[in-house]
Amino acid sequence: MTGTLYIVSTPIGNLEDVTLRALRVLKEADIIAAEDTRHSLKFLNHYGIKKPLISYWGEKEKVRAEETLRKLKDGLSVALI
Repeated sequence: MTGTLYIVSTPIGNLEDVTLRALRVLKEADIIAAEDTRHSLKFLNHYGIKKPLISYWGEKEKVRAEETLRKLKDGLSVALI
């Protein structure tokens, strides 16, 4: 069984400029992948979303992409923000 990759847009400025669908996907995803986890954690904490967070910053991008593909092949859902 393969998982699902969700591409989720998040607010640039005001944390409340987010859709209900985006919040639902983030709450239901097994894993959240983000380029900069420092900024993403502020957003996720604001909404009480506690999920494993994968960083895609800089040199980690290729390795993290391979890890994420394995997780998707294992049936997990991943939200990319």
